Amino acid sequence: MPTQSALPPDAWTSAALLLTRWIARGERIDLLLETLPRELTGPARAQCQHRVLGVIRHHGRLEAALGRLVAHAPRHEVRAVLLLAGLELLEAAAAAEADPGRIPRIVHHAVERTKGLASQAEARMVNAVVRRLAEPLAQPAPPADASAAVLAEYFSHPVWLVQAWQAQFGPAATRSLLEWNQTPAPVHGRWRGPGEPPPFLQPTTWPGFLRVPSGHWAEVEPLLAAGQLYLQDPSTRLPVELLAPQTGETLLDLCAAPGGKSLLIADQMTAGRLVALDQPGTRLERLKENLSRTRGVDVALVQADLLGQPALVLREHRLPESYDGVLLDVPCSNTGVMRHRVDVKWRLQPGDFRKHPAQQLSLLHAAARLVRPGGRLVYSTCSIDAEENEHVVRAFLAGKAGGPFSLERSVVSQPWVAGHDGGGAFLLRKA
Repeated sequence: MPTQSALPPDAWTSAALLLTRWIARGERIDLLLETLPRELTGPARAQCQHRVLGVIRHHGRLEAALGRLVAHAPRHEVRAVLLLAGLELLEAAAAAEADPGRIPRIVHHAVERTKGLASQAEARMVNAVVRRLAEPLAQPAPPADASAAVLAEYFSHPVWLVQAWQAQFGPAATRSLLEWNQTPAPVHGRWRGPGEPPPFLQPTTWPGFLRVPSGHWAEVEPLLAAGQLYLQDPSTRLPVELLAPQTGETLLDLCAAPGGKSLLIADQMTAGRLVALDQPGTRLERLKENLSRTRGVDVALVQADLLGQPALVLREHRLPESYDGVLLDVPCSNTGVMRHRVDVKWRLQPGDFRKHPAQQLSLLHAAARLVRPGGRLVYSTCSIDAEENEHVVRAFLAGKAGGPFSLERSVVSQPWVAGHDGGGAFLLRKA
């Protein structure tokens, strides 16, 4: 990415303003990015998003370094400038380029921006701080056997989460996971044809999935509009592979929005009936759009609360009340997708690993009632933590509702091993 001084002014200013709002109110970053000006397009928009996501990804390390240099917390606007300059310094250190003028340019750019966003006095403070910030941000990464506090600061994660992962995965795997989470995610897509994909889309080890390189948006956009390409991480294939959709079946996708897995199920069925169910909300528009892209499959969208009376709602829509296969992709901590959802780690709380499993078990009980005898139920998460995966399935099978079911297969994808997002998927068969 170019240095800040090379960024178009509107891109840099938009990044600073979004970060100011995030610092002040802690708004969800995906919702914040949706508020970017429409006129900010192409490379400028990409540069703005890169800066915003980069700062949030490295926020813990940047704040720790700034906290040692700044006696009194600056105004939010000035803190945003300091964080953006800190990200530039991190990228300069990672590049290890023999460019002695790069750091002075970063300092100068931060000072000039502060004059426009704040005041001359604050610009002088920024000048002094950013000059001293380069050295601590150039320190090498700690080893795997470093303390949780040291790892948490360097890799910008909450200490309690690092401690939990160390206990679950061990020191070496935890460090690999932390490093993975700090790496910007590449863009993947699933080819839906017809014909062969264009050569700029790069093949991967996962059949049907391609890597979408940067700099080709003008070519990608018409492929998306035509339904030939669907942007999707390869990890999404795992629960659908366990479900193994067959032509002519009647399948149910629960908690279906935004519908990427629904579309994948329909593409594998080629013919049959697919019902996608989720609660009313803004994400249903994406689900409706994705279902409109299906081919040869009878699809239905149902708005209902799975923990309410879904069978009654299905009956009212003259849809089946039991299915050959049911996919339940539950709300979770998202610990397997932190490369894509960079602010999740700052919103997570220790209590979430008690709250989520309780809700997930309730959803699993409700989903089980919609599986026909001999049918199959796939429980799926975007979490890598056992509390939301193995523990929930074990509790379900030990209870009355899980009595008719047995666990046939399971997979828990660890992202630093798999090379894509993480998550769990469990295939349960009803006797």
